[in-house]
Amino acid sequence: MPYFNIDGVNIYYELKGDLKAEETVVFFNGVMASTTSWNFQVPVFRKFGYKVLVQDFKGQLKSDKPKGPYSFKEHAYEAKELIRHLNIDKVHIVGTSYGGEVAMRFAIDYPELVKSISIIDSVSELDEVLKYFIESWKALAESKDAEKFFWGMMPSIYGNTFIKENIEMLKKRAEEFKDFPEDYFQGQIYLYDTFISDVYMTDELDQIKCPALVVCGEDDILKPVKFSKIIADRIPNSEFVVIPDCGHVTIFEKPDVLNSILLGFIMKNS
Repeated sequence: MPYFNIDGVNIYYELKGDLKAEETVVFFNGVMASTTSWNFQVPVFRKFGYKVLVQDFKGQLKSDKPKGPYSFKEHAYEAKELIRHLNIDKVHIVGTSYGGEVAMRFAIDYPELVKSISIIDSVSELDEVLKYFIESWKALAESKDAEKFFWGMMPSIYGNTFIKENIEMLKKRAEEFKDFPEDYFQGQIYLYDTFISDVYMTDELDQIKCPALVVCGEDDILKPVKFSKIIADRIPNSEFVVIPDCGHVTIFEKPDVLNSILLGFIMKNS
C-alpha cells in the first residue's frame, strides 16, 4: 500500500485517474472515515479527466496513529508535504466535516497551492451542543465496543429520511465496524480531542481568497446550517448551497446532487 512518511509518521494515500492531468482534486476525509468514503465522488472526477488524490490523516484508519491530540496546522502541513512529494503544483480541495476544517486551514496557510476549496458540512468554531456531541463520541470510542460506537453516533450524523430508507445498509455497516483494528478507536479519540481544542478559525477565514464553495445538509443536526453560514459569510465571494432533506453525511446521503454541485464549481474554476 502507498504510504508517505513524514517525520516518522506514515500517511496512507491513493493517487488515481489520469496521472498526466493538469488538474488535481484532493479529497479530505471526515473524522470517522477513510479513503473509501469518497467512492461516490472519485469515479465522477476520474470520468471528467481529473487526477484524484485521497488520503487518511494521521489518526485515521489506514495511517499511523501517534499520540495526540494533533492540530489542524499539522494535518494541513502533512497534506502539503504529500502534495509536494507527488510533484503536484496546485489543487482543488474538497473536504467534508473534519476534512473541510483541514481544507480551510490548508487554504489559509498555503494559498499558493489552492485553486479552489469546497467545504461540506464543516465548522470554524464550536458551540456547547457540538462540543458535547463529540465528547459523547469520545466516551463511545473509549468503550472499544464497535457496535455500541456505531449506533451511538449514527443518529447524530445521518438524516431521518436516509436512516428510514437505508436501515439494512446501516446494520451491515455496524457489523463492518467489528472488523476495525482496536487502534482505530484510539486514533478517533486523538482526532476528537484535536477537533475540540483546535477547530477555532472563524477570524482567519477572510484570508481565504481562492474560489470557495460551502455546502451543508439542511437537516444536519451535528454541524447545523448556521455554522456553514458563518463560513460562507466570512470567506470573500464564496458560494453557499443548502441541500434539502439531507443530514451531516452529504457525500453518502445525496451523492448525485452533491456531485453535480462540486463538478460544476470545480470545472468552472479549472
